Amino acid sequence: MTETPTTVETCAPAEARAIGLDVATTVANTLKALADPLRLRMLSAIATDPRGESCVCDLAELADVSQPTISHHLKVLKDTGLLSSQRRGTWVYYRLVPTRQAAVTALLDGFASTVAADPAEDRPESPREVDSHVIDRLAEELADEYDTLSRDLVVTMVRESYAGLLRSAKIARHLVPLTERFARQRLTDLTRDRGTGVPQVLFVCVQNAGRSQLAAALVNQMADGKVVARSAGSRPAPDVHPHVRSLLTQIEGEDAATERFPKPLTDDAVRAADVVITMGCGDVCPIIPGVRYEDWAVGDPALASAEGVEAIRDDIAARVRTLLDSLTTH
Repeated sequence: MTETPTTVETCAPAEARAIGLDVATTVANTLKALADPLRLRMLSAIATDPRGESCVCDLAELADVSQPTISHHLKVLKDTGLLSSQRRGTWVYYRLVPTRQAAVTALLDGFASTVAADPAEDRPESPREVDSHVIDRLAEELADEYDTLSRDLVVTMVRESYAGLLRSAKIARHLVPLTERFARQRLTDLTRDRGTGVPQVLFVCVQNAGRSQLAAALVNQMADGKVVARSAGSRPAPDVHPHVRSLLTQIEGEDAATERFPKPLTDDAVRAADVVITMGCGDVCPIIPGVRYEDWAVGDPALASAEGVEAIRDDIAARVRTLLDSLTTH
């Protein structure tokens, strides 16, 4: 008896789902050019320079190498299309090419900040969900307290706050008190009267573990109650970075610094703000009419040395003074 041949399954080609060869080649060449620690540090320094550009003489301080070596690395970065340059007198100044700004931000503030976090094997396992009855009871208590708001709205906001924190929480037992604090902040924002309240500033970065926390603390310290600052992250980290925690302790005291934790960005936080300041998180903030937006190109403390963290603090402090002048001077 003749056997009927079986149909042989073939793998479907994945070419249609892959990026094009020309684009892949360009990206690969760019990544190859960036595969050097000093070049990445120089790119970071240029991207976060308050002047929007850096001089060769500034970048030479990053490493104990000759100026020709620095110039060589800058030429490599320029040849990839990441940087442009301009000679002024005896010095050459470099800045990011505008069309590459978003890509560099994604690399430095997304990928690099994730790599700088604790190794995956050292991280605790994700906490199991807290008993829903505990969250429901908290929601009912806050609904009684914020009785000017719809009860359903308060209950929903508490549950949303809990769910948002659960995604990045490290330890389950902290979730309930953090949920209460986060929900209270959101409910307070909902009931804020812009006409009578003091100006409010919202700082937004990627992880809400470094510069945005530091900026908010500096505003609250310097403003003496005349301006209120909050902070949030587009992808919150499990905890505030240790380098920043020590600075927060110096600014606010140990008790206040210990209570700070990364929070997810919410629409109600943006709506409650008079000024929203982004710090390397891209275009993640919703655009709300009547809200003033600024972008501060400052370094990431999570990626900096101890001296670099202090320099970033001083940079943010100078910007905060200017901001407060604009908000408190009539």
